Parts: sequence; C-alpha cells; structure tokens
Amino acid sequence: GQDDDGNSCTLTIVALSDKVSRNNHPLSPHYVSDSLSGIKGPNVQIYVMDEQINAHVVPMAAAIARVLPLYDSKSKSSDEQETEETSSLHVSTSFLNAKLVPVEEPSLYETATAVADGTRLAAWLGDMPPAELTTDRYAEECRRIVKEFGDNVVTMEEIVGEDLNEGGYGGIYGVGKAAECPPRMVIMKYVPKDYDEDSKNKESIALVGKGIVYDTGGLSLKGTAGMAGMKHDCGGSAGVLAGFRAAVQLGVPQKITLYLGIAENAIGPRAVRNDDILTMYSGKTVEVNNTDAEGRLVLADCVAHASKHIKGLDVILDMATLTGAQLVATGKKHAAILANTEAIEKRTFEAGMASGDLVYPILYAPELLRSEFASKVADMKNSVKDRGNAQCSCAGHFIESHIDASFKGDWVHVDMAGPDLKNERATGYGVALVLGLLGVPGF
Repeated sequence: GQDDDGNSCTLTIVALSDKVSRNNHPLSPHYVSDSLSGIKGPNVQIYVMDEQINAHVVPMAAAIARVLPLYDSKSKSSDEQETEETSSLHVSTSFLNAKLVPVEEPSLYETATAVADGTRLAAWLGDMPPAELTTDRYAEECRRIVKEFGDNVVTMEEIVGEDLNEGGYGGIYGVGKAAECPPRMVIMKYVPKDYDEDSKNKESIALVGKGIVYDTGGLSLKGTAGMAGMKHDCGGSAGVLAGFRAAVQLGVPQKITLYLGIAENAIGPRAVRNDDILTMYSGKTVEVNNTDAEGRLVLADCVAHASKHIKGLDVILDMATLTGAQLVATGKKHAAILANTEAIEKRTFEAGMASGDLVYPILYAPELLRSEFASKVADMKNSVKDRGNAQCSCAGHFIESHIDASFKGDWVHVDMAGPDLKNERATGYGVALVLGLLGVPGF
C-alpha cells in the first residue's frame, strides 16, 4: 500500500473487539499495542477507525507510541538489517470515523502529538541504564525542558546532596547518600499567564514522582533476579515529568508544581542501615526496618514539602513503582490508586478509563492500617510487619502520613509497578493519565 505521502508502506489491520469489560477502555489500548508490537519499516501507515473516534484519538496515540521505543544501544553488527529498519522507521497514523471521514479537530491532534511524544520520553528515561541515567543526568534532562519552554514559562529549583541533609529532607538524603552521584529534589513550576492565585475557579496541582534511578535494595540487598530491571524504578518520576512537559506544551489552565525525588539506592560505607532512624521533612521520625522500602521515604519528603509550601494547593498526585503487592492487588495493566476522597478517586479512575492508562481503587483505611508501622523508638517504621494485610494500601498510607496537617485538598497515590513495564521495556505509563486528570482536549 501507500501512505498519505504516496510512499510504499506496510499496511497493518487490527480488528478490535466490540465487547470489552467495564474496567477496560472501549478500544482496549493494550491489545492495540500488543498487535502492533514489532512493526517494521521503512514506512508504516496505521488507520484507526471507530464510530466514536474523536473520543479515542489520544489514547490510541499513546498505545501506538508504546511500540515505538526510543532507547537503543544495539550495535549494527549484531543485527544490521533490523537496526537499519528500526532507525529509518516512519509511522503515519490516521483517525477515521465509521464513514471513513478523517478527524479534523486540530486540538485532538495537538494532544495526540503531546501524549505520544511524552509517552516515548517517559519510556526512554525508564529504559536508560543506570550508568547513563545518573541522578546528575536526570537533572540535566529536567533542565532541557526548562530551556525548551524558557524560564519565563517553566522554572526549576534543585536541593542537592548535603543541602538535603541540612534542610531536613532525611528521606531522600538517607536513601541516596551512599551513591556516587548525590540525591536531589527537583522542583519545576508552570503557572499559566492568566492564573489568579485567589480565584476559586483556578486549580493548583502538585505532581510528585519517585525517581530511583537504580534500586539495589540498599543493605537489604536484592538477589540477582530481583535486582535486574531496577533501572525501571524511576518510572513514576518519568511519567509525571513527561506528563508535566506535555501539559506545558498544551498550555493547560492549571498551575502545576512538579516534584521529583531523585536518588540511587546504593550500598557502601555511607549507606543507611536497618535500625537507623531518619528525621523526615514532615518532622516525623522513621525507624528503618527495610532499606528496600526506599521509594516511600523519597516520596514522603516530596509530599511534605508540597503540602507545606504551596499556597492554595488543591490536588497532590504522587506516582511510583512502589510495591510488588500492587501487581497482586490490581494486576499488570491497572495501576492501584489510593485516594483520600471519593471525588479524587472517581476523577482519577475516569481519567484512567478515558486515557487508557488504567487504574483501579484499593482500600483506603488509614486508621485500620496505621499500626502496621508501629515502632518502639520512632514515630513509625518504614515497612509493614504483616505483608498479608493490605500491603499496597499501607505503603500509600505511609506517604500520606507525611502530608502537612494544614493541607485540606485531595491526595491520590498511584502505584504503577505493574503497568510501567512490558517485556523488559518501559511503557511510558502515566503521561496519558496525567493529561486525563487535567482534562485536556481528547479526554
């Protein structure tokens, strides 16, 4: 066949089921991604057709983007033809209604482009090996985004290394202090030109991401099988960073503050030990009983900072590859969400359904689960005593317990350990979910 520019191309036809369950997107984006996996060029033309195609342009763009990863370190000599085909691959996608009339709304294509680029960016960060994506390099990638839009649109602040310790960020500092490259908290801000801090109709959102560039487990050292693939432990931060970039690109009306807790959970003479007690930014003390439960320590400092310092903050969303228990609770395609209000739970669930970044609520009962972290010598431990007692919810409640008491808004925790990964590749999960939550055109 030929693509829209008249070039010869491969035409792939994927028949989608007209019957899906109520907890799946109507066009089943995961099936689309699986069906297109392994497409080869040089030219590929994809047509997506549906009666309600306008509602599905953006999630289908994300599904297609997932099968086009950016990171590749293969040498041409290993498989020269395959590498050549991949590097020269050109994919065109057209969205048509049942009468084969193309979608014409520019806003839908703008959102589709933003979500596709963001999905690929998040996956690229997740696929990068730890020797390349150090904490220093991660900060450089954040600065690229500031440079892309200009510091009059996006601003960035960093708290790095010993400054974290002096500032009271015991969680991030404790997790990352043993690594060669220092831990850091990155804070990026976007404020729309017409944003009025005092208007009740304007929304302020904090996006918080776990950015563990590599997780050895610390002194609670992982085994070989458990450690391989831990470069993907930055998936939550990659999702919210790329989602933040896409939101700025689209000029959303919300004020967005992005927090990335970036660290390498390494081992060495300076590594935090089980039995150490950390003083968190919230002022609470944590007795470490599992150095491999590090992500919650990093996120706790970030949500404490956000809830304490952002005036008029309405929503905090934190995203992380936090627990293996998430896969048991909601599987490999749905992230688990823990929300402090029914309103934000419903909003996040609906954003997942619309975006294809699926989520499902888990038990919210802090008063019933708080005792799992009981400590004799500190305010709490960092890991549960009973892994059979709603462990996924417990991990989220640990983070929640560090939110400042003055915060009266909505908080939702997204544990996406399962959907972050597919066949040893990062999926770019989270970008579409963020845009869905923000209500951009196409969702």
